[in-house]
Order: sequence, then structure tokens, then C-alpha cells
Amino acid sequence: MEESATGNTPAADELKFRIQLNELEASLLELKLKLDDLTKENAQLRRENAQLKRMPLFVAVVVDVLENGEVYLRQQGNNQEYLTHAGEDLLPFLKPGAKVAVNNALSIVKMIGNIYDSRVRVMELEESPDISYTDIGGLDDEIKEVREAVEYPLTKPEIFRRIGVEPPKGILLFGSPGTGKTLIAKAVAHEAKATFIRMSGSELVHKFIGEGAGLVRELFMLAREKAPAIVFIDEIDAVGSMRTNDGTSGSAEVQRTLMQLLAEMDGFDNRGDVRIMAATNRVDMLDPALLRPGRFDRIIEIPLPDKAGRLEILKIHSSHMKLADVDLAEIASMTEDATGAELQAICREAGMMAVRRDADAVEREDFTGAFRKVMSETQFDSRMYT
Repeated sequence: MEESATGNTPAADELKFRIQLNELEASLLELKLKLDDLTKENAQLRRENAQLKRMPLFVAVVVDVLENGEVYLRQQGNNQEYLTHAGEDLLPFLKPGAKVAVNNALSIVKMIGNIYDSRVRVMELEESPDISYTDIGGLDDEIKEVREAVEYPLTKPEIFRRIGVEPPKGILLFGSPGTGKTLIAKAVAHEAKATFIRMSGSELVHKFIGEGAGLVRELFMLAREKAPAIVFIDEIDAVGSMRTNDGTSGSAEVQRTLMQLLAEMDGFDNRGDVRIMAATNRVDMLDPALLRPGRFDRIIEIPLPDKAGRLEILKIHSSHMKLADVDLAEIASMTEDATGAELQAICREAGMMAVRRDADAVEREDFTGAFRKVMSETQFDSRMYT
């Protein structure tokens, strides 16, 4: 066999070259991967460099648009006011109250949508509750009044225009705890074809000056933007109680929040297709300015259910339960002065007693035992105070 100039056979030289070629290809692949990483890193550094070189933008609010095309702005943060010009592409969209971004030369660069506090954003109900009017028993007349005042002006506005009557602006539901005030609001949110914004009165009570009033202002701005909308304020007595002069800063802040709420409910600004619902257990504590017509045009008492109402509520909450020899009319007679929430608790507790016995159905003894348990937990024994 012939030897090559290297002293090896041609086959050995070929194998050696193939190994060198494979090593070079592996090195080439490794270098390509490094090049890709360096290219990505270079692009990231270029973007960061460009970001650092870019001039900052400031947020301002349009106060007015003048006839000569000048725009009167107020810069947020320092409240400085100045006149500037806007491009022809932006000028038609500028209106008082709009937020814009300006550069160091105070020129308007772009429009900014309304920016709301995150606490206000979470108040908007994205999905309707699965509660309908048929799930509420014994409150037919009250539900009818609520629908007339809140739902129909949004779903049937042509009727009000045809008759020439202005619909009620707001309704207040009051009554004992557990009578169904919040349940009615959930049913309205389910049935009405409108944005439902719900909140608790305590959410508007804050530590810092002006924070509660600012939340109220942004809440109604969001409602007007999302109109038709329904604003529901639960436990409104937390922020709408009677104004007193006790000299404390906390009380003064609550009063500022209340005054902003009063202004939004019946101020100079048109609320548009925004209806207000509120609920409270202590209507006697509310400020008279809050209760006058024009703010709450309807004040509806949600009473304790009568016997027919209690029977209807028991039927609703036991509709999915398997009953054995249970006379719901008898249970309704036993549960005088019980609220809807207590009746629901009795049905649930009766079912739990049947589960505890590993029974096939709920029996009368389960309901009577549940009645004694629930009513003893929810009512104080008068002997404790004798």
C-alpha cells in the first residue's frame, strides 16, 4: 500500500482530515451561537441607549381649546398652566379634560386615555352574577319599584321620552340585615344590559386628605365613560352619615368625601345614563342632604318577609334538595320574623344534618333542628341583659 507524503496511508489521511473538518464545523456552530447571543445583547443595549437619550414626556390636562387653535394646558403635579399648539392630526380630538403627553418644548406629542386608580378599576363588574329576580322570594313589589327606577330607564328609554317624564336618578334600599338588599342589586346587575360598578362605602374612607373624594370623582368618571352604567354603593352609611363638628381630621375627611359624593349625584355635570343604587341598614344615620329628592328619588324599605314570602324563599332554597315528608308551609309558620338570609341558612343547615346522618333525603326533624340552631345563633337571649 502506498504511503502519502506524511508517511500515512491515504485512508488514514482522509480520516484525519474528516476529524479536523468535524472539529472546525463544531467550532463554527459554537461561534454562530455566540454571535447570535452577542447580536441580541447589542440590540438590547441599543434600545436602552435610545431610551436614555429620548426626551421625557410630561402629562398635562386640556383646560380649553381656543378659537385660534391654541391649547390651554395645565400640567399635572405642579399645576402650571400654559398655552401651546397641537398638530392638525391631534387638534380635532382635543377637548377640555382630556389628558395629553407633552415634551420639554411643551408641544403636544400624543393623546392619553383616562387613567383610573386601580382601586376604581376593580370595582367594575366584569361578569354578571348568576342571580335573577326569580331567585328572590317575597319582594315582588319592591323589585318592581327597583326595575322601574334603575333598569327600565336604561333598557326602555323610549317609553320615558314618549311620556315626557324624567326617570328617578337613584334609589336607596334600607332594611334589616339579611332581608335581600344586596341580592336585589345582584339581580339588577344580571338583568340590566349595563355596566355594573359596585363598591362598599368603607372603601371610600381613607387616611390621606382628598383621597376619598378623588376616588369618588374617578368612580363617576368611569361610570360616565362606560355608560349606560349602574353604580351600587353598599353600606353607604360608612361615608354618608350625618355631618357633625367633632373637630377630628378623620371626620373632616369623611365629610369631604360625602360632599364630593353629593356633588357627583346632583351637581352641574350631567350624569347621563348613570343610575345610582345604594343600600344601608341604618337609614336614620344618613345625612339629610343625601336623602332629598334629586339624589335618591326613591327610598324603598326592604321588609321582613311575611308567611307567603317565607314559603316562597324556602321553596327557592330547597328546590335542589331531596325532601321527605317536609311541609314547607309549616316551616314558614314556625319561622316568623326570620330574614331571607336566615331562611337560606335553615335550608342549608337542614341539608347538613341529613348529610351528617348519611340519609337519603332531608326530613322534617332536620328542618326543626336547623331552625333551633340558626335562630339561637342569630338572636340574643334576653335573659343575658336582665
